[in-house]
Amino acid sequence: MALGASIGPFTNHLPVRITFGEGTALRLPEIVSGAGASTVLLLTDESAEAYNPAVARVLEVLRESGLTVSRMEKPAGEPTIDMVDAATSRMRAERTDAVIALGGGSVIDTAKAARLCHQLGTTFTEFLAGERVYPAPSVPLLAVPTTAGTGSEVSGGSVVSDPRAGRKAGIAHPNLRPQYALVDPELTLSMPPTMTANTGIDALAQAIAATIAKVRTPIGDAIALEAVHLMGNSLLAAYRDGNDAVARSNMSCGSMMAGLAMNISDCSAEHSLGQAIGGLTGAAHGLTIGLVFAETLERERRFVAGQLERVADAWGLPDDGSGDGSRLVTAVRSLLADLQFPVLSDLGLTADDLDRLTDLALADYFITMSPEPWTRTEVRDAFATALSLHDRQLTTASG
Repeated sequence: MALGASIGPFTNHLPVRITFGEGTALRLPEIVSGAGASTVLLLTDESAEAYNPAVARVLEVLRESGLTVSRMEKPAGEPTIDMVDAATSRMRAERTDAVIALGGGSVIDTAKAARLCHQLGTTFTEFLAGERVYPAPSVPLLAVPTTAGTGSEVSGGSVVSDPRAGRKAGIAHPNLRPQYALVDPELTLSMPPTMTANTGIDALAQAIAATIAKVRTPIGDAIALEAVHLMGNSLLAAYRDGNDAVARSNMSCGSMMAGLAMNISDCSAEHSLGQAIGGLTGAAHGLTIGLVFAETLERERRFVAGQLERVADAWGLPDDGSGDGSRLVTAVRSLLADLQFPVLSDLGLTADDLDRLTDLALADYFITMSPEPWTRTEVRDAFATALSLHDRQLTTASG
């Protein structure tokens, strides 16, 4: 039997020191000291300890550590240029020799961009307008996620919103990656169901996209498929019972692995369409991905059915004999329905927004990583299909 095409050349370098496990975050002072740092800027979600007891314990450990810790709280919502510039100014004023990002992906993305701008002595807007140099970082970044979503703790990407222009600016480079990732499932126990759904769908989408992006590699496939295996049946369990320790552990590990897979491979059209929605509405990143997740997979399966069948197998979905990837799309639709996920029209978008959404998606980098180029008509049709939904149960019925 023919074995198919030979494996093409690829490179892989992910120098992030990962520590995983319950209680891992309590080792922060030890790891900071081991990195040779003593003056720390701690970036957190605003009032995080008020609703996350595990974060409160981490903050207490840091207070008792003897480290000089200056805390900056990031307001709710996606990272913005103003937030990045504010964190950059704090680093400059306090002569920070390490940064801790304790929070969701938006906190970690803010820290990445601020550290870069601090080192370059620039604002984020000036960075975007310049040559976009990414030097090796002079200050270590320790990422401690409190959600199981973007995998930002191991990735070299940072997405920052520009509310004035109505768009998001994504930057990516290996030198943006944190030096340390402390992944502690206990920090995710207090996530409410909606946040669990949004962040989890983002992680699952990243893992699946990594297996179909045109730059995918065998290493990326292996990590992504295991991430799908861990998350496929755990996301709904974590959504239904936030104290399910096994589901939370699987989601924390799976989302971290999805972040690795995304960096080894890439994301695809689902992120471009999602980020277009986010640019217009300011909606949370994971939410926007889920709004178009099934629609983009439905298009992609025409070109990568075999890969999507592998994903379905990793998820543990029953083989229906079709071999065309449709069982994966059906499972995604069913999961979105079970998660009571919103639909695109819930954001107040209408048919009048379709052309603007299409323009934004086509201008985004990730759509260029799709297995086959998207036409303008395909992008607009995907948005139109998502916009036509009024109930996720209809999606399940049509699957």
